Amino acid sequence: MPDDSLSFRLLAVLFPIFGIVAAGYFYGRKHRPEMAVANRLNMDVFVPALVFAAMAGKSFDLTAYGPLALGAFLLLTTCGLLAWPVARLCGVQPKTLVPPMLFNNSGNIGLPLVLLAWGEAAMPAAVILFMVENTLHFTFGARWLDPQARLLSLWRIPVVFAAIVGILVASLKISLWAPLVTGIKMLGDISVPLMLFSLGVRMTGFTLNDWQLAVGSAVLRPLAGMLIAWGIIHLLGLEGRDAAMLLVFGALPPAVLNFLFAERYQQEPQRVASIVLIGNLAALIFLPLALALVL
Repeated sequence: MPDDSLSFRLLAVLFPIFGIVAAGYFYGRKHRPEMAVANRLNMDVFVPALVFAAMAGKSFDLTAYGPLALGAFLLLTTCGLLAWPVARLCGVQPKTLVPPMLFNNSGNIGLPLVLLAWGEAAMPAAVILFMVENTLHFTFGARWLDPQARLLSLWRIPVVFAAIVGILVASLKISLWAPLVTGIKMLGDISVPLMLFSLGVRMTGFTLNDWQLAVGSAVLRPLAGMLIAWGIIHLLGLEGRDAAMLLVFGALPPAVLNFLFAERYQQEPQRVASIVLIGNLAALIFLPLALALVL
């Protein structure tokens, strides 16, 4: 297979991602590790370090990513609006189907996918997409499942706080001590492989209940996401890498966090787990399709 062929480039991008997920899955089946501490460290330390390092970089310009952020917001909300009547037609509670259709896996899959497909220079844009999805999930997503959720405490979430500080550092052009930046970046480098490995471990506990609904959503979400992304790209006039990233963003599978929220708020967690599992497995088909369209 020639090194510059499309098939080789797709393999080079996707193999490390799904290879690490598979390693986590098989290790999890054999050893049943307790990943709660590792996952908490990742969300409290490593991912915030990754976000801060990307945001505070000298090349980061917040205003330059405004159209991409708006495109991501429109894409996610449109997918959520589409899922509402689909849930009604299928006789499923909207609170069960809409979140997995709305909130995609921009962390576990999206960040490493961008890193491998477009390199380190694209990480600020990837973090913008991640932050749009993550902020929506911790605000609208949490408030919808729990009307008592306090939105004013959003800034206390380490990932959001790191993004705010990183944006301030970049906007004010504050020069940080180089060894400090190196240390933060090293912490951030832990996050991506740990997210993928943890996703594989978590998949060992998912079941295939309501597989018809799970398969249907696994097909509908990426196809609708790419079609909606195509419309938004033309609406906002996005070009080049931003257009390509938004289209791939539309094809991402449901976030694992959907299952954690469903479990926390007792919103049919087993059914949501099936949707998340099948959706992430279907990414083996739809992500190569999305990449083939843009690479």
